Amino acid sequence: MPRDYPVADRRGPAIWQAGRMDLAQARLYFQKWRWYERNSLPWNRLAIHREMARRGAFARRPIQGNVLEALREGRLEVGEGTLFEPHVWITAPGDARVRIGQGCFLNIGVMVAAHELVEIGDHCMFANGCFVTDASHRFDDPDKPVPWQGFTTKGPTTIHDNVWCGANVVVTSGVTIGDRCVVGANSVVTQDLPARTICAGAPAKVLRQIDYKTTGDPG
Repeated sequence: MPRDYPVADRRGPAIWQAGRMDLAQARLYFQKWRWYERNSLPWNRLAIHREMARRGAFARRPIQGNVLEALREGRLEVGEGTLFEPHVWITAPGDARVRIGQGCFLNIGVMVAAHELVEIGDHCMFANGCFVTDASHRFDDPDKPVPWQGFTTKGPTTIHDNVWCGANVVVTSGVTIGDRCVVGANSVVTQDLPARTICAGAPAKVLRQIDYKTTGDPG
């Protein structure tokens, strides 16, 4: 039988330090656990694999966010051949939509967060830790806690085909990145970036055009 130590001598979470958890607290905690850990539940893991397999895509676990609901409701579109590495996080609450094209690669820790619409074209690559969103947190109400203030958006965020974002790139609300644009690591994209350019910085700016050699060029 475990000993019932005095509260002051116990080790563990603060909720136990304050005394025993009552039934209402236990029920609330269990509800939160079921919600926040839903993608780790065996039947949901299987369901996510099934939904991805139907699309010819693959997600390595763990995967975070409301992926299963969004896939089932058609608000998360994933193209054939796309791969999510572990800890990819897709969040699309309410009526928000995320569209990811064919043959894309989202590396470890990439997050895509939609308030209305985030669109990613075909054959795009996102290195570790990238963040793509169409919204930002509000903070303009001094009488309300910041986490309760909701979001604001400048419009959809669109990334065209064959875009490569280096590690930890942040793509903000309402911007468009053109075809075959390369965005350097740790950049913050706050305005549109033209196609076939190499860009970097915070905020990201064009460094140069990409020089494509024609078939007949030497070397």
